[in-house]
Amino acid sequence: MHTLAQLKSGELAGVKRLQISANLTSLPAEILSLADSLEILDVSNNQLCSLPDELSQLKKLKIIFASNNRFRSLPEVLGQCENLEMIGFKSNQIKQICGSALPPKLRWLTLTDNRLDALPDAIGQRSQLQKLLVAGNRLQQLPLSLAHCTHLELLRISANQLKQCPEHILDLPKLAWLAFAGNPFSTADSEGPSVPFVASSSYTLHRVLGQGASGVISKATWNAPQQDFPHEFAVKVFKGQVTSDGYPRDELRACLKVGDHPNLVKSLAQVNEADCLALIMSLIPPNYKNLGLPPSLSSCTRDTFPANFSLSTAQVDKITTQITAVFEHLHAQQVCHGDLYAHNTLFDEAANILFGDFGAASMYHMLSKAQQEKIRAIDRRALGHFIDDLQSL
Repeated sequence: MHTLAQLKSGELAGVKRLQISANLTSLPAEILSLADSLEILDVSNNQLCSLPDELSQLKKLKIIFASNNRFRSLPEVLGQCENLEMIGFKSNQIKQICGSALPPKLRWLTLTDNRLDALPDAIGQRSQLQKLLVAGNRLQQLPLSLAHCTHLELLRISANQLKQCPEHILDLPKLAWLAFAGNPFSTADSEGPSVPFVASSSYTLHRVLGQGASGVISKATWNAPQQDFPHEFAVKVFKGQVTSDGYPRDELRACLKVGDHPNLVKSLAQVNEADCLALIMSLIPPNYKNLGLPPSLSSCTRDTFPANFSLSTAQVDKITTQITAVFEHLHAQQVCHGDLYAHNTLFDEAANILFGDFGAASMYHMLSKAQQEKIRAIDRRALGHFIDDLQSL
Protein backbone atom coordinates (compact mmCIF):
# COMPACT_ATOMS: atom_id res chain seq x y z
CA MET A 1 0.00 0.00 0.00
CA HIS A 2 1.32 3.45 -0.92
CA THR A 3 0.49 6.82 0.59
CA LEU A 4 -0.67 10.05 -0.98
CA ALA A 5 2.37 11.77 0.49
CA GLN A 6 4.72 9.35 -1.27
CA LEU A 7 2.97 9.97 -4.58
CA LYS A 8 3.00 13.75 -4.29
CA SER A 9 6.63 13.89 -3.18
CA GLY A 10 7.81 12.04 -6.28
CA GLU A 11 9.09 9.13 -4.19
CA LEU A 12 7.18 6.64 -6.35
CA ALA A 13 8.70 7.69 -9.67
CA GLY A 14 9.10 4.68 -11.96
CA VAL A 15 6.82 2.28 -10.07
CA LYS A 16 4.94 -0.31 -12.08
CA ARG A 17 2.23 -0.94 -9.47
CA LEU A 18 0.46 1.74 -7.45
CA GLN A 19 -2.03 1.04 -4.65
CA ILE A 20 -3.67 3.89 -2.74
CA SER A 21 -6.61 3.79 -0.34
CA ALA A 22 -7.06 7.22 1.28
CA ASN A 23 -10.75 8.14 0.95
CA LEU A 24 -9.98 9.66 -2.43
CA THR A 25 -12.83 11.54 -4.12
CA SER A 26 -10.76 12.25 -7.23
CA LEU A 27 -7.72 10.70 -8.83
CA PRO A 28 -4.52 12.57 -7.84
CA ALA A 29 -3.01 14.39 -10.82
CA GLU A 30 0.44 13.11 -9.81
CA ILE A 31 -0.52 9.64 -11.04
CA LEU A 32 -0.05 10.96 -14.58
CA SER A 33 3.63 11.50 -13.82
CA LEU A 34 3.92 7.69 -13.80
CA ALA A 35 2.82 7.39 -17.42
CA ASP A 36 6.13 5.87 -18.52
CA SER A 37 6.07 3.04 -15.98
CA LEU A 38 2.66 2.35 -14.40
CA GLU A 39 1.13 -1.01 -15.38
CA ILE A 40 -1.17 -1.77 -12.42
CA LEU A 41 -3.34 0.87 -10.70
CA ASP A 42 -5.28 -0.12 -7.58
CA VAL A 43 -7.59 2.58 -6.19
CA SER A 44 -10.02 0.23 -4.46
CA ASN A 45 -11.68 1.22 -1.17
CA ASN A 46 -11.99 4.94 -1.84
CA GLN A 47 -14.85 7.35 -2.57
CA LEU A 48 -14.34 7.71 -6.33
CA CYS A 49 -17.26 8.17 -8.70
CA SER A 50 -15.37 9.18 -11.87
CA LEU A 51 -11.99 9.01 -13.55
CA PRO A 52 -10.34 11.87 -15.51
CA ASP A 53 -10.02 11.74 -19.29
CA GLU A 54 -6.27 12.12 -18.80
CA LEU A 55 -6.12 8.51 -17.58
CA SER A 56 -5.64 7.53 -21.22
CA GLN A 57 -2.16 9.06 -20.99
CA LEU A 58 -1.07 6.01 -18.98
CA LYS A 59 0.03 4.15 -22.09
CA LYS A 60 1.47 1.16 -20.22
CA LEU A 61 -1.54 0.62 -17.97
CA LYS A 62 -2.63 -3.04 -18.17
CA ILE A 63 -4.71 -3.48 -15.02
CA ILE A 64 -7.01 -1.25 -12.99
CA PHE A 65 -8.77 -2.15 -9.74
CA ALA A 66 -11.42 0.22 -8.39
CA SER A 67 -13.63 -1.95 -6.22
CA ASN A 68 -15.61 -0.57 -3.28
CA ASN A 69 -16.02 2.94 -4.64
CA ARG A 70 -19.05 4.98 -5.77
CA PHE A 71 -19.07 4.56 -9.54
CA ARG A 72 -22.53 4.54 -11.14
CA SER A 73 -21.24 3.80 -14.64
CA LEU A 74 -18.09 2.29 -16.03
CA PRO A 75 -15.83 5.25 -16.97
CA GLU A 76 -15.65 5.64 -20.73
CA VAL A 77 -12.01 6.72 -20.54
CA LEU A 78 -11.14 3.06 -19.89
CA GLY A 79 -11.99 2.31 -23.49
CA GLN A 80 -9.25 4.73 -24.57
CA CYS A 81 -6.53 2.95 -22.61
CA GLU A 82 -4.89 1.11 -25.46
CA ASN A 83 -3.09 -1.57 -23.40
CA LEU A 84 -5.67 -2.09 -20.66
CA GLU A 85 -6.47 -5.82 -20.31
CA MET A 86 -8.02 -6.22 -16.86
CA ILE A 87 -10.76 -4.17 -15.19
CA GLY A 88 -12.01 -4.80 -11.64
CA PHE A 89 -14.92 -2.63 -10.43
CA LYS A 90 -16.51 -4.97 -7.88
CA SER A 91 -19.02 -3.63 -5.31
CA ASN A 92 -19.78 -0.23 -6.75
CA GLN A 93 -23.18 1.11 -7.82
CA ILE A 94 -22.74 0.64 -11.56
CA LYS A 95 -26.04 0.63 -13.44
CA GLN A 96 -24.86 0.96 -17.02
CA ILE A 97 -21.95 0.35 -19.35
CA CYS A 98 -21.37 2.00 -22.68
CA GLY A 99 -19.65 -0.15 -25.25
CA SER A 100 -17.05 2.58 -25.67
CA ALA A 101 -15.90 1.98 -22.06
CA LEU A 102 -14.53 -1.46 -22.98
CA PRO A 103 -10.87 -1.29 -24.07
CA PRO A 104 -9.86 -3.13 -27.26
CA LYS A 105 -7.48 -5.56 -25.49
CA LEU A 106 -9.89 -6.50 -22.68
CA ARG A 107 -9.23 -10.01 -21.29
CA TRP A 108 -10.67 -9.91 -17.78
CA LEU A 109 -13.71 -7.93 -16.59
CA THR A 110 -15.01 -8.07 -13.01
CA LEU A 111 -18.26 -6.24 -12.22
CA THR A 112 -19.53 -8.42 -9.38
CA ASP A 113 -22.02 -6.91 -6.92
CA ASN A 114 -23.25 -3.89 -8.86
CA ARG A 115 -26.65 -2.85 -10.25
CA LEU A 116 -26.33 -3.76 -13.92
CA ASP A 117 -29.54 -4.40 -15.85
CA ALA A 118 -27.77 -5.20 -19.10
CA LEU A 119 -24.40 -5.64 -20.77
CA PRO A 120 -23.61 -3.74 -23.98
CA ASP A 121 -23.71 -5.55 -27.32
CA ALA A 122 -20.18 -4.28 -27.93
CA ILE A 123 -18.85 -6.83 -25.46
CA GLY A 124 -19.08 -9.36 -28.27
CA GLN A 125 -16.46 -7.35 -30.18
CA ARG A 126 -13.84 -7.89 -27.45
CA SER A 127 -12.39 -10.98 -29.07
CA GLN A 128 -9.67 -11.47 -26.43
CA LEU A 129 -12.10 -11.67 -23.48
CA GLN A 130 -11.28 -14.72 -21.34
CA LYS A 131 -12.86 -13.99 -17.96
CA LEU A 132 -16.18 -12.26 -17.20
CA LEU A 133 -17.53 -11.96 -13.66
CA VAL A 134 -20.94 -10.30 -13.34
CA ALA A 135 -22.53 -12.20 -10.44
CA GLY A 136 -24.74 -10.22 -8.08
CA ASN A 137 -26.29 -7.81 -10.55
CA ARG A 138 -29.78 -7.40 -12.06
CA LEU A 139 -29.18 -8.88 -15.49
CA GLN A 140 -32.35 -10.17 -17.15
CA GLN A 141 -30.60 -11.46 -20.25
CA LEU A 142 -27.17 -11.72 -21.80
CA PRO A 143 -26.42 -10.07 -25.15
CA LEU A 144 -26.47 -12.48 -28.08
CA SER A 145 -23.15 -10.98 -29.11
CA LEU A 146 -21.46 -12.91 -26.27
CA ALA A 147 -21.57 -15.88 -28.62
CA HIS A 148 -18.76 -14.14 -30.54
CA CYS A 149 -16.45 -14.19 -27.50
CA THR A 150 -14.86 -17.44 -28.58
CA HIS A 151 -11.93 -17.10 -26.16
CA LEU A 152 -14.18 -16.80 -23.10
CA GLU A 153 -13.14 -19.45 -20.57
CA LEU A 154 -14.63 -18.38 -17.22
CA LEU A 155 -18.09 -16.86 -16.76
CA ARG A 156 -19.88 -15.95 -13.52
CA ILE A 157 -23.55 -15.01 -14.02
CA SER A 158 -24.98 -16.24 -10.70
CA ALA A 159 -27.28 -14.16 -8.51
CA ASN A 160 -28.95 -12.23 -11.34
CA GLN A 161 -32.47 -12.06 -12.80
CA LEU A 162 -32.03 -14.34 -15.82
CA LYS A 163 -35.41 -15.91 -16.50
CA GLN A 164 -34.23 -18.27 -19.21
CA CYS A 165 -31.04 -20.25 -19.60
CA PRO A 166 -28.78 -18.19 -21.89
CA GLU A 167 -28.25 -21.08 -24.27
CA HIS A 168 -26.13 -19.08 -26.72
CA ILE A 169 -23.22 -19.08 -24.27
CA LEU A 170 -23.35 -22.85 -23.73
CA ASP A 171 -21.75 -23.46 -27.14
CA LEU A 172 -18.73 -21.24 -26.54
CA PRO A 173 -15.79 -23.43 -27.61
CA LYS A 174 -13.45 -22.61 -24.68
CA LEU A 175 -15.90 -22.06 -21.83
CA ALA A 176 -14.76 -24.27 -18.94
CA TRP A 177 -15.73 -22.59 -15.66
CA LEU A 178 -19.39 -21.52 -15.46
CA ALA A 179 -21.50 -20.45 -12.46
CA PHE A 180 -25.20 -19.68 -12.94
CA ALA A 181 -27.02 -20.48 -9.65
CA GLY A 182 -29.37 -17.99 -8.05
CA ASN A 183 -31.28 -17.01 -11.20
CA PRO A 184 -35.02 -17.52 -11.80
CA PHE A 185 -34.29 -20.14 -14.48
CA SER A 186 -32.18 -22.22 -12.06
CA THR A 187 -34.15 -22.17 -8.81
CA ALA A 188 -36.24 -25.35 -9.06
CA ASP A 189 -36.41 -27.46 -5.90
CA SER A 190 -34.42 -30.66 -5.70
CA GLU A 191 -34.58 -33.65 -3.41
CA GLY A 192 -31.20 -34.71 -2.17
CA PRO A 193 -29.11 -35.72 0.85
CA SER A 194 -29.30 -33.47 3.87
CA VAL A 195 -27.56 -33.10 7.22
CA PRO A 196 -28.88 -32.16 10.68
CA PHE A 197 -29.42 -28.57 11.76
CA VAL A 198 -27.48 -27.33 14.79
CA ALA A 199 -27.39 -24.01 16.62
CA SER A 200 -24.41 -21.68 16.30
CA SER A 201 -24.42 -21.44 20.09
CA SER A 202 -23.71 -25.17 20.40
CA TYR A 203 -20.04 -24.90 19.48
CA THR A 204 -17.03 -22.63 19.98
CA LEU A 205 -14.81 -21.44 17.14
CA HIS A 206 -11.05 -21.61 17.59
CA ARG A 207 -8.23 -20.84 15.18
CA VAL A 208 -8.90 -19.92 11.56
CA LEU A 209 -7.91 -22.68 9.15
CA GLY A 210 -8.50 -20.77 5.93
CA GLN A 211 -10.80 -18.39 4.12
CA GLY A 212 -11.98 -17.57 0.65
CA ALA A 213 -14.45 -15.43 -1.23
CA SER A 214 -17.51 -16.94 0.42
CA GLY A 215 -16.52 -17.62 4.00
CA VAL A 216 -14.10 -18.31 6.82
CA ILE A 217 -13.22 -21.86 7.93
CA SER A 218 -12.27 -22.36 11.58
CA LYS A 219 -11.52 -25.27 13.85
CA ALA A 220 -14.30 -25.75 16.42
CA THR A 221 -15.40 -27.90 19.35
CA TRP A 222 -18.81 -28.66 20.86
CA ASN A 223 -19.77 -26.90 24.04
CA ALA A 224 -21.37 -30.11 25.27
CA PRO A 225 -20.68 -33.74 24.29
CA GLN A 226 -22.34 -34.81 21.03
CA GLN A 227 -22.90 -38.50 20.51
CA ASP A 228 -23.26 -38.35 16.72
CA PHE A 229 -20.36 -36.00 15.92
CA PRO A 230 -16.62 -35.87 16.53
CA HIS A 231 -15.58 -33.47 19.30
CA GLU A 232 -13.31 -31.47 16.95
CA PHE A 233 -14.49 -30.37 13.52
CA ALA A 234 -14.35 -27.51 11.02
CA VAL A 235 -16.95 -24.78 10.49
CA LYS A 236 -17.32 -22.68 7.37
CA VAL A 237 -19.19 -19.51 8.28
CA PHE A 238 -20.49 -17.88 5.12
CA LYS A 239 -20.02 -14.14 4.80
CA GLY A 240 -21.79 -11.40 2.88
CA GLN A 241 -24.82 -11.44 0.64
CA VAL A 242 -23.05 -12.17 -2.62
CA THR A 243 -19.55 -13.28 -3.63
CA SER A 244 -17.71 -13.30 -6.95
CA ASP A 245 -19.32 -16.71 -7.55
CA GLY A 246 -22.89 -16.05 -6.34
CA TYR A 247 -25.05 -16.47 -3.22
CA PRO A 248 -23.56 -18.38 -0.24
CA ARG A 249 -26.90 -20.16 0.27
CA ASP A 250 -26.63 -21.69 -3.21
CA GLU A 251 -23.15 -22.92 -2.34
CA LEU A 252 -24.51 -24.63 0.77
CA ARG A 253 -27.37 -26.26 -1.16
CA ALA A 254 -25.08 -27.61 -3.87
CA CYS A 255 -22.56 -28.88 -1.36
CA LEU A 256 -25.27 -30.79 0.51
CA LYS A 257 -26.87 -32.14 -2.67
CA VAL A 258 -23.73 -33.93 -3.84
CA GLY A 259 -23.63 -35.96 -0.60
CA ASP A 260 -20.68 -38.11 0.45
CA HIS A 261 -17.72 -39.25 -1.59
CA PRO A 262 -14.29 -40.51 -0.44
CA ASN A 263 -12.55 -37.58 -2.14
CA LEU A 264 -14.89 -34.83 -0.93
CA VAL A 265 -14.69 -33.07 2.43
CA LYS A 266 -17.48 -34.64 4.48
CA SER A 267 -20.43 -32.44 5.51
CA LEU A 268 -21.70 -33.18 9.03
CA ALA A 269 -24.33 -30.54 9.87
CA GLN A 270 -25.54 -27.07 8.97
CA VAL A 271 -26.47 -23.81 10.69
CA ASN A 272 -29.34 -21.86 9.17
CA GLU A 273 -30.11 -18.85 11.36
CA ALA A 274 -31.08 -15.28 10.59
CA ASP A 275 -27.59 -14.02 11.32
CA CYS A 276 -25.53 -17.15 10.69
CA LEU A 277 -25.27 -19.53 7.74
CA ALA A 278 -22.62 -22.19 8.24
CA LEU A 279 -21.52 -25.67 7.25
CA ILE A 280 -20.10 -28.15 9.80
CA MET A 281 -17.44 -30.38 8.21
CA SER A 282 -14.93 -33.04 9.14
CA LEU A 283 -11.46 -31.77 9.96
CA ILE A 284 -8.96 -32.32 7.19
CA PRO A 285 -5.86 -34.23 8.36
CA PRO A 286 -2.89 -31.86 8.87
CA ASN A 287 -0.70 -33.71 6.35
CA TYR A 288 -2.88 -32.52 3.46
CA LYS A 289 -1.73 -29.46 1.52
CA ASN A 290 -2.87 -27.45 -1.49
CA LEU A 291 -2.22 -29.08 -4.84
CA GLY A 292 -2.10 -25.79 -6.74
CA LEU A 293 -2.29 -22.03 -6.44
CA PRO A 294 -4.99 -19.75 -7.92
CA PRO A 295 -4.53 -18.22 -11.38
CA SER A 296 -2.27 -15.17 -11.51
CA LEU A 297 -2.94 -11.90 -13.30
CA SER A 298 -0.94 -13.19 -16.25
CA SER A 299 -2.23 -16.78 -16.36
CA CYS A 300 -5.80 -15.39 -16.10
CA THR A 301 -7.78 -18.64 -15.99
CA ARG A 302 -5.14 -21.32 -15.44
CA ASP A 303 -3.77 -22.54 -12.13
CA THR A 304 -0.27 -21.71 -11.02
CA PHE A 305 2.11 -23.87 -8.98
CA PRO A 306 4.99 -23.19 -6.57
CA ALA A 307 8.46 -22.95 -8.03
CA ASN A 308 10.18 -26.36 -8.32
CA PHE A 309 6.92 -28.19 -7.58
CA SER A 310 6.66 -31.54 -9.32
CA LEU A 311 4.70 -34.78 -9.25
CA SER A 312 5.68 -38.26 -10.35
CA THR A 313 3.83 -39.98 -13.16
CA ALA A 314 2.30 -42.35 -10.61
CA GLN A 315 1.06 -39.42 -8.50
CA VAL A 316 -0.45 -37.67 -11.53
CA ASP A 317 -2.21 -40.88 -12.59
CA LYS A 318 -3.62 -41.45 -9.10
CA ILE A 319 -4.84 -37.86 -8.74
CA THR A 320 -6.36 -38.00 -12.23
CA THR A 321 -8.29 -41.15 -11.37
CA GLN A 322 -9.65 -39.59 -8.18
CA ILE A 323 -10.64 -36.19 -9.62
CA THR A 324 -12.35 -37.94 -12.53
CA ALA A 325 -14.34 -40.02 -10.04
CA VAL A 326 -15.31 -36.80 -8.21
CA PHE A 327 -16.45 -35.26 -11.50
CA GLU A 328 -18.62 -38.27 -12.31
CA HIS A 329 -20.12 -38.24 -8.81
CA LEU A 330 -21.01 -34.54 -8.99
CA HIS A 331 -22.70 -34.86 -12.35
CA ALA A 332 -24.57 -37.98 -11.29
CA GLN A 333 -26.20 -35.59 -8.81
CA GLN A 334 -26.65 -33.01 -11.61
CA VAL A 335 -24.30 -30.50 -10.03
CA CYS A 336 -21.81 -28.48 -12.10
CA HIS A 337 -18.85 -27.52 -9.91
CA GLY A 338 -17.90 -24.45 -11.93
CA ASP A 339 -14.49 -24.11 -10.25
CA LEU A 340 -12.75 -27.39 -10.96
CA TYR A 341 -9.17 -26.41 -10.20
CA ALA A 342 -6.06 -27.80 -8.54
CA HIS A 343 -6.11 -24.88 -6.09
CA ASN A 344 -9.41 -26.24 -4.73
CA THR A 345 -7.78 -29.62 -4.15
CA LEU A 346 -5.78 -30.92 -1.18
CA PHE A 347 -3.43 -33.89 -1.38
CA ASP A 348 -1.11 -35.92 0.85
CA GLU A 349 2.21 -37.69 0.32
CA ALA A 350 0.42 -40.75 -1.06
CA ALA A 351 -1.44 -38.60 -3.64
CA ASN A 352 -4.79 -39.06 -1.94
CA ILE A 353 -6.98 -36.00 -2.62
CA LEU A 354 -9.79 -34.10 -0.95
CA PHE A 355 -11.74 -31.75 -3.18
CA GLY A 356 -14.02 -28.90 -2.11
CA ASP A 357 -15.10 -25.25 -2.41
CA PHE A 358 -18.58 -25.24 -3.93
CA GLY A 359 -18.85 -21.45 -4.21
CA ALA A 360 -19.37 -21.59 -7.98
CA ALA A 361 -21.43 -24.79 -8.03
CA SER A 362 -24.78 -24.82 -9.84
CA MET A 363 -27.53 -27.43 -9.80
CA TYR A 364 -28.88 -28.09 -13.30
CA HIS A 365 -31.60 -30.73 -12.92
CA MET A 366 -34.24 -28.17 -13.99
CA LEU A 367 -32.72 -27.67 -17.46
CA SER A 368 -33.59 -29.55 -20.65
CA LYS A 369 -31.68 -32.70 -21.48
CA ALA A 370 -29.78 -30.93 -24.27
CA GLN A 371 -28.82 -28.06 -21.95
CA GLN A 372 -27.71 -30.51 -19.28
CA GLU A 373 -25.39 -32.23 -21.74
CA LYS A 374 -23.81 -28.89 -22.62
CA ILE A 375 -23.32 -27.97 -18.95
CA ARG A 376 -21.61 -31.31 -18.35
CA ALA A 377 -19.36 -30.73 -21.39
CA ILE A 378 -18.32 -27.31 -20.04
CA ASP A 379 -17.36 -28.75 -16.65
CA ARG A 380 -15.56 -31.62 -18.38
CA ARG A 381 -13.46 -29.05 -20.24
CA ALA A 382 -12.31 -27.75 -16.85
CA LEU A 383 -11.46 -31.31 -15.83
CA GLY A 384 -9.31 -31.58 -18.94
CA HIS A 385 -7.43 -28.40 -18.05
CA PHE A 386 -6.94 -29.70 -14.50
CA ILE A 387 -5.34 -32.89 -15.82
CA ASP A 388 -3.28 -31.05 -18.46
CA ASP A 389 -1.86 -28.72 -15.81
CA LEU A 390 -0.72 -31.68 -13.70
CA GLN A 391 0.83 -33.45 -16.67
CA SER A 392 2.76 -30.32 -17.61
CA LEU A 393 4.55 -30.11 -14.26
